[in-house]
Amino acid sequence: MGVEYYEILEVERSGTDEDLKKAYRKLAMKWHPDKNPNNKREAETKFKQISEAYEVLSDPQKRAVYDQYGEEALKGRMPHPDTAGASFFHTGNGPTTFRFNPRNADHVFAEFFGCSSPFGGMGVGRGGCGGGGCGRGMMGGSWVSRSFGGMFRDDMFSSAREGKPMNQGPPRKASPIENTLPCSLEELYKGTTKRLKITREIMDARGKTVLVEELLTIEIKPGWKKGTKITFAEKGNEQPNVIAADLVFVIDEKPHGVFTRDGNDLVVTQKITLAEAEAEALAGYSIHLTTLDDRSLTITINNVIHPNYEELVPKEGMPIPKDPSQRGNLRIKFVVEFPNNLDHGAANQN
Repeated sequence: MGVEYYEILEVERSGTDEDLKKAYRKLAMKWHPDKNPNNKREAETKFKQISEAYEVLSDPQKRAVYDQYGEEALKGRMPHPDTAGASFFHTGNGPTTFRFNPRNADHVFAEFFGCSSPFGGMGVGRGGCGGGGCGRGMMGGSWVSRSFGGMFRDDMFSSAREGKPMNQGPPRKASPIENTLPCSLEELYKGTTKRLKITREIMDARGKTVLVEELLTIEIKPGWKKGTKITFAEKGNEQPNVIAADLVFVIDEKPHGVFTRDGNDLVVTQKITLAEAEAEALAGYSIHLTTLDDRSLTITINNVIHPNYEELVPKEGMPIPKDPSQRGNLRIKFVVEFPNNLDHGAANQN
């Protein structure tokens, strides 16, 4: 029987994000170890359980895994791949294991409230809310807090608990880590979902480095262009007194055998001989294409084809990201190939 996160937070399984926040705020304030100096061991256990439950249920991806497979799947003990719905964990290379390592409870609390402890000098020093990091007040009988963007690190909490002097300087933010994400033109036309497994280092409650695996889901929207960036905040390696780097994926476009892209337009280059161009003037010329969403498209050219002629087919280009129901145009560029010996052709006409 796995951990019952909903019971720990005292919320229904259908609880909203706001329900989860209210429940975590109430229980975390109630069971914070600094508020329970006479039963600190029990408080620390409950405080850790509450933080872990909130971390899972407030994250849509972790919550979906937990709701469908339970706590065991979150921590790497996946069900058999034949289990209904297990496709959620599959990538193009086969099954992927989802691994979740709960963060330090103090870290979750500091991120939520904007400070490490709202209880002043109570209990063992945890850094408190000094310096305006967290404003305290009463509203309807519950504590409210104001965060000014501060980020407390696990190593700070460890130092405070061990009686070591804390580093009072603000943690610096590590530089973003960029990775290229190649996408086919078909994927950028239709949209797709990519699931990527990353490995990174995190700091555990004792300040030690632990290697963990995480599954990132990237929703590629129809019409996205080369250079589009998708950012996962603070998914880089963790280290003391440094806010983890953002992980950034930059869309790149793979070459296509038929189409090239020009903004929201698709371009096809069509070679045609001079004889075909002359015959077309009398009988018309047709081009058959398979679109990026696998439709068969026939374009009939009724105009005279000349060198550098371009036929425009409206609304057969790329989807426009802000409104995928709208599309750019398809442009067919003609390259007229002349015979090697024009004089011989002219002689036949005389």
